[in-house]
Amino acid sequence: MVRFENVIKRFGDNEVCRELSFTVAPGEFVTLIGPSGSGKTTILRLLMTLERVTSGLIEVGGEPLSHMPRGKGLVPADEKHLRKVRKRIGMVFQQFNLFPNMDVLRNVTEAPVHVLGESRDAAEAHAMALLEMVGLADRAREHPTRLSGGQQQRVAIARALAMRPDVLLLDEVTSALDPELVAGVLALLRKIASTTDITFLCVTHEMGFAREVSDRVMMFDAGRVVEEGTPDVLFTDPGHERTRAFLHAVLDRR
Repeated sequence: MVRFENVIKRFGDNEVCRELSFTVAPGEFVTLIGPSGSGKTTILRLLMTLERVTSGLIEVGGEPLSHMPRGKGLVPADEKHLRKVRKRIGMVFQQFNLFPNMDVLRNVTEAPVHVLGESRDAAEAHAMALLEMVGLADRAREHPTRLSGGQQQRVAIARALAMRPDVLLLDEVTSALDPELVAGVLALLRKIASTTDITFLCVTHEMGFAREVSDRVMMFDAGRVVEEGTPDVLFTDPGHERTRAFLHAVLDRR
């Protein structure tokens, strides 16, 4: 579903992704771990086309994202192509990024109506089903400022799902929450992962969640994948010294 081929991303002289090559299978839940600045969030931003690759190729669902066909080859994608492929991808950010001037229902329905071209009635019916799933159907007419942080993050998750994505990107989705709200949001994501065929790419420092829900964990350092494997193997018997040091530091802080 997702393929990176020799992807390089530079910001000036700083190379944050170094010839990255990896794949994510349809329906797979892959978690990216590693220290801050190792390139994890940049990968998500490249997939959301918030950043452009310096070189290399990204594909989503067998279709090039970073590039588009022209003649017998590929050229850098234009905005029209990016919009088309980007419809397959949803993202839930660290900050909730809800529209404060719109109620919860409109926050969830705006993109399906204006980007996917759904009718207002169809979009609202789907949105209400999603709000029921995240436990907020009774708050549909509230504005985000009247919701707790955990409730706002649940709305953000419903909004991402409303676009019917093939791929859902999660960027430290509990980092802005009070500790007592984290468990509820993670339980919701666990439920979505187990009951849908969505492909997940998740950046998190919640190692317990990563271990429980992931099919595969990838350890990043300095823009490269230094190790990957199933959670049982990587968390129990990591083979790389950098992984061992990172996990020791993170788990000791817990």
